[in-house]
Amino acid sequence: MLHAALDRLDAATTELDPPFAALDLQTLRGNARDLLRRAGGTPVRVASKSVRCRAVLEEVLGPGLTEREGFRGIMAYSLREALWLVEQGARDVLMGYPTVDRGALAELASRPAALDSITLMIDSDAHLSIIRNAMGEARVRPRVCVDVDASLRVGPVHLGVRRSPLRTPDQVAALAHRADSAGFAVVGVMFYEAQIAGLPDSSAPVRWVKRASAAELATRRGAVVDAVRAVVGDLEIVNSGGTGSLEISSADAVVTEVTAGSGLYVPTLFDHYRAFTPQPSLFFALPAVRKPAAAITTLVGGGYIASGPASPSRVPRPVRPAGLRLLRNEGAGEVQTPVTGRAARDIPIGDRVWFRHAKAGELCERFDRLYVVDGETRVEVPTYRGEGHCW
Repeated sequence: MLHAALDRLDAATTELDPPFAALDLQTLRGNARDLLRRAGGTPVRVASKSVRCRAVLEEVLGPGLTEREGFRGIMAYSLREALWLVEQGARDVLMGYPTVDRGALAELASRPAALDSITLMIDSDAHLSIIRNAMGEARVRPRVCVDVDASLRVGPVHLGVRRSPLRTPDQVAALAHRADSAGFAVVGVMFYEAQIAGLPDSSAPVRWVKRASAAELATRRGAVVDAVRAVVGDLEIVNSGGTGSLEISSADAVVTEVTAGSGLYVPTLFDHYRAFTPQPSLFFALPAVRKPAAAITTLVGGGYIASGPASPSRVPRPVRPAGLRLLRNEGAGEVQTPVTGRAARDIPIGDRVWFRHAKAGELCERFDRLYVVDGETRVEVPTYRGEGHCW
C-alpha cells in the first residue's frame, strides 16, 4: 500500500518543486474506514491536533464539520481553534485540554452558538474560577467535561502521561458536584489511556503494561462514571481511547465515544502496533541539491522533529528511494538533510526523496498547503497554517 500511494503521489506531483507535502486520498479514506471498523460501532471523535487541515476534517466529518457515517465531533486542542471551527460550521467540539485563555473564554461567553457547541475541559477548581471570571457578568452555563487520570499505577510507579490530578471516583464526583453547583453544565468525563493508545507493541513488557492497564481501567472507569452520574445526572460524553486503543476502549459499554486522528495519516510512530496494519497516507518530498560524497546526497530542509522525548523515534524517515538513512552525526537538519545508503549513489541533483513524519498533524505546521491526490486528480488545500492560524 505504501508503494502504491507513493506511486500515485509521485505521478501526480511530477512537475512540482519540493519541498512540499502530499496526501493520498484513497489511502486516507481506507484508513478512515478502518478506524470505524476498529471502533465497532462506537462513534469516533476526530482529534484535530492530529489533522490540522480543515479540508481533511471536512472529508471525514462532512462539510458541516460535525458528523458523517461513524465519525462524530471534533476534539480540539485550543479554544481559539474551537471558536474558529464553530465559525466554519462545527457543532460538536470537545476541548481535549483545559484552557486559561481569558480572551477566548470571554469571546465564548458572547457567542451563543459556540456555547452550545463547545465543551470545555476541566480537572481542578482553578479552572472553574478562571472560566467564570473570564466570562464576567455573562449569565451563561458553560459546558464542561472532567478529565480523569487514566494512567496505570503499580505501587509508586506511574505508567502513562501526566495529565489530570483526578483519579478516584470520589475525587472526580466531588469536582463535578462543585462545578454543577457553580452553574456549569457537567456533560461528560474523559479518559485518555496514553500508555495503551500511544505505545507500539514493541516488547513483552510494553504489552504487559497495556493489558494490565486495560484491565484496571475497565473497572475504574465504570466506577468513576457511576459516581459522577450520582451527583449530576446522566452524561452526554464518556470519551476514551486513541488511534492505538480503539478496540479496547470501545469494548467498554460505559464508553459513548472514542477519539482518533493520527490513524488517518498514519505516521511512523504507529508502525509497530499489533491491532492494525499501518497504511501511510501523508508524505513530504525534499529536493536533492548536492553530492558531498559518492554515497551521500544532501537535501533541502527536512528538520521536522516530532514532539515528545528526544530520540531517534522522533525524526522523519526517508522511504523512497528505499534503503536511505540519515547520517548519525547530522540527522534531519534545519536547512539541509544529508542521506546515505546504497540508494544515495543513484540520486541525481534535482531529484526528490520522499519522507514520512514521526507524528501526524505536526507536519502541517511545516507546510501551508497539502497536495491532495485522488487517483490522477490533484487539488491544493490549505493547512491550518495556510489559513493563517498558529495555535
